[in-house]
Amino acid sequence: MTQANRIVLFDGVCNLCNGAVQFILRRDPRGRFRFAALQSEAARQLLKGDAPPETMVLIESGKTYTKSGAALRIARGLRFPWPVWYGLLIVPRPLRDLVYDWVAHNRYKWFGKRDTCVVPTPQMRGRFLD
Repeated sequence: MTQANRIVLFDGVCNLCNGAVQFILRRDPRGRFRFAALQSEAARQLLKGDAPPETMVLIESGKTYTKSGAALRIARGLRFPWPVWYGLLIVPRPLRDLVYDWVAHNRYKWFGKRDTCVVPTPQMRGRFLD
């Protein structure tokens, strides 16, 4: 996999997660990131059946990143000023992930949940694996 094909796996029924995908799409004009819902067959194959429901996943250069590590590495790949957030990697991972887990645990309550995964627009369909 090349850097041009970083893959973001996200909870397809989570409004917060879908908003994050839209955020990434708008700030990734070079199309470095591709996407798949954690509920998809593509995600199951990439994760070998172990789709973690409480986290966004980034697969980059053959490595899998989850939670705050995935979020910060995604920020690094976006246009300025978002790569500045990558500097938060200096915060110990357990502390970063504690905050991430708190938001993930409450995401449906705070942002809502859809009955089905969002279907990408025709313009964005090429950026999605399914």
